[in-house]
Amino acid sequence: MVATADLDEIEEVNANCILMANLQQALILGTQTDKAPVYDSYGSTE
Repeated sequence: MVATADLDEIEEVNANCILMANLQQALILGTQTDKAPVYDSYGSTE
């Protein structure tokens, strides 16, 4: 069984991975207007 603290850690790591992916995508795409959707840590598009 996974402890609550472990779940919090996993959630934080997942959010950090999503943030890094979004930043990388922004750097690659720059100011292009036809960007793919960017997702936040809850899976919603921004």
